[in-house]
Formats: sequence, C-alpha cells, structure tokens
Amino acid sequence: MTSRKHLMIVDAHCGDGELQVGAIAHKYAKAGHQVTFLHLTAGEKGNPSHITVEDYREQKIREAEAASAILGTKSITLEYKDAELRFDDDIITTIAKYFRKLKPDLVITHWIKSMHPDHALCPRLVDAAWMKAALPGFDLDGLPPHSFRGYLHSENWEDIEDYTPDIYVDVTDEFDTYLAAISKFWFVTHSKDFRYFDYYKALGTMRGCLNRTTYAQTLKFPEGGNVRKGFKIPGFPL
Repeated sequence: MTSRKHLMIVDAHCGDGELQVGAIAHKYAKAGHQVTFLHLTAGEKGNPSHITVEDYREQKIREAEAASAILGTKSITLEYKDAELRFDDDIITTIAKYFRKLKPDLVITHWIKSMHPDHALCPRLVDAAWMKAALPGFDLDGLPPHSFRGYLHSENWEDIEDYTPDIYVDVTDEFDTYLAAISKFWFVTHSKDFRYFDYYKALGTMRGCLNRTTYAQTLKFPEGGNVRKGFKIPGFPL
C-alpha cells in the first residue's frame, strides 16, 4: 500500500451504504485504509409494527455500528429525519463540516436516479457540500478547507434507472464478511416487503460472473465525468 487513504460512504439511511459497498469498504479497511460510513438519517420510518419510530432509530444506529465493527469501519449517523431530507444550507453545511473534519480522499454515494427521494437527493447534497468544504471563503467553525478526489456512485436496487457500472471491484475474499455484516440489520433478514439479503448476495454473484471473479461490487462515475472503466478505483490503490 503506497499511502493510507480515507474512503467515506455518504448514504441516506443506515444500511444503504453497507448493502451497496460493504464488501468494498471491508476490502479497503483490511488493507489499512480508513473507511467511514456517514448516514444522513437512520432510516427509521420503515419501522416494524412492534416498535416505535424513535426506538427503531436507535436500533438501526446500533445495527450500523455492529456492522461496522465486522467490516473494520466507522459509522456516524446524523440527526436528520428519514424521508424528510431537504436540499438546504443546514444539511449541506453539516456535511461540509464533516468533510473538513474527517478529510476523506474519496466519497461514494447513491446514484442520482432513484425511486426513493432521499437517495436521489443524497448525491446532490454531497456535490454541494464538497464545493462548500473546498472553498476557503466559507468559514465553517474555523475548520480548514478540504477537497477530495471526487465521488462515485454505488449500486442499489432502488437506484437502478440508467445505472450502468463503470468499475467492477473483486470482493471475493471479502464477501462472507460482508454477508455477516449486513445480517446485523433487522430489515435485511426480516423484511416482508423485499428480500434484501437474497438480492444483494445474488447481485454480488451476478457482478462477479461479469467480472470473471466469484463476487464483485460495482461503482459508477458521475454523469459528465471523466469515465475510466476498469477493475480498480482510480487513484485509490490497494
């Protein structure tokens, strides 16, 4: 490893980033890189009938922390409410402060086209916060400006419109750990609306077939970006 990098996954809800790129996160963490999941909300509004929204919020935060312990990553959950995210300066500034404090080298976030409004909004917030964190003209609690290499989009069953992978990452050695980590989320193993565990195991298998490996997870460059298709994340060596 040439140098220690910081990979940050910014997602809308606890469990999103872990499902989408948990195996990639573990791959980089075990190679010695710093990896952080920044959840904008807990995703508490999908609470099961036997638990309150607030109790489920606390449960999901605990589940995210348990998953991170398995993956070797860090989990941070902000105070914003599920299904109530907005494109406003308060949220943008909060994310920008985390960018300045934690100094990521690369960010992974949702794809821009999604059936879920929180998911679709997340990359817009990341893009605006990136600019605000980088420009010295913004005084954010005295934190020094910080920019990063850029951001990539991850693959999610709710974000599939026009999602065509650019990067396939071999996660064969990490996949069993990934499955153990996502199993910490109640909704992954108990949801009656969607078979999360089966879907993401099958997705990793299918992407592995296309990648000529046992398992793979994929990433996509932003629209209009400098697309470099391949099997490694550019500028982020292992």
